[in-house]
Amino acid sequence: MSHLNYDVIVLGAGASGLMLASLAAQRGRKVLVLEKANKIGKKILMSGGGKCNFTNMDVEPAHFISHNPHFVISALSRYSQWDFIGLVCDYGISYEERNHGRLFTLKGAKEILAMLLDLCEKTQRVTIQSSCEVTAVQQLEDQGYSVKTSLGDFKAESLVVATGGLSIPTLGGSGIGYQLAKQFGHHVHPTRAGLVPFTFSDQFKEVTTRLSGNALDVTLSNPLNAFNEALLFTHRGLSGPSALQLSNYWMAGQSFKIDFLPHQDLEAFLIQKKTQQPKVLIRTLLSDFFTKSILLELQQLIWPADAETAIAQMSDDKLIKIAQQLHAFEVKPSGTEGYRTAEVTLGGVDTTEVSSKTMESKKQKGLYFVGEVLDVTGHLGGYNFQWAWSSAYAAAQYV
Repeated sequence: MSHLNYDVIVLGAGASGLMLASLAAQRGRKVLVLEKANKIGKKILMSGGGKCNFTNMDVEPAHFISHNPHFVISALSRYSQWDFIGLVCDYGISYEERNHGRLFTLKGAKEILAMLLDLCEKTQRVTIQSSCEVTAVQQLEDQGYSVKTSLGDFKAESLVVATGGLSIPTLGGSGIGYQLAKQFGHHVHPTRAGLVPFTFSDQFKEVTTRLSGNALDVTLSNPLNAFNEALLFTHRGLSGPSALQLSNYWMAGQSFKIDFLPHQDLEAFLIQKKTQQPKVLIRTLLSDFFTKSILLELQQLIWPADAETAIAQMSDDKLIKIAQQLHAFEVKPSGTEGYRTAEVTLGGVDTTEVSSKTMESKKQKGLYFVGEVLDVTGHLGGYNFQWAWSSAYAAAQYV
């Protein structure tokens, strides 16, 4: 392929790249999508355990993390969750609402990918090339960009960086978007793994290993945020929605607290039971709240010396202390599982240098950034997909 001319070249055939390509083509633009991986939309297909949590019933700017928190408001208001839900309904894709307003397909993520590809094909203006490595990007003297790839050289008036982040490299995650941003003078906020399980190397790791596969509803908290959701014990540490959510607000070296019974006033409960059932053991009192294996581990961690002591033999102060520890048990991870299993990448292209209306670079005419490559990270629950749809829609009106 020699120099082929297009109106728009999109780097990345993920959620934001495909959405933008279809919408730009509807405006009459001739679009080329270049994807490094051998298959298109790999991350879409594995998301939500293969069921694709494609958006959320409740989308607010507060569900997103950015050094520039107001940046998301414009795009989210112009293309909302209701717009995408409408599209899903137009395609007859059946879905269900799970807890916290999360929407999942019933028949699998492949339906969302098929819908995006159909939207692209309908226009007959979108060309998608997979297994295509970008080797260099240059600005042309007259206008537009030249993109050198393993499949030849291409030119376009507008260049859209929809390359995603560094998470799950096996699905095509890479840092090329950040490199291009820097090439054209953009500041890139430091990146780290987000929505990722915690790992431990201290004695608590032995506890999580023994409890591997067990889950319970807890509140995980640190000074920045708190999440009341399921916690899953693993061979390496802690996972599940509450752990993934808090990982976005955690830095190496910090500890956080686990409230094992967030909906129970344990101090009042234990003091009351001391009068009502004086001969009973604490583990017996708590057996309604925990599985036996979790309860025995908590006993060993928090009240080992009093494991066989009747509650009447324990001082109120001691019972209060046990209650407080169950409500605020402190743990200190050694790290996270990193990009290998992270669902998103925190940090990215500085949004103060990008138009919130058009997603165009303020430094470089015709250069656009959409989706995860930007310094915008959603909470767990369909928010990162919604950002992909909304930012793609914003840019598609202008590319």
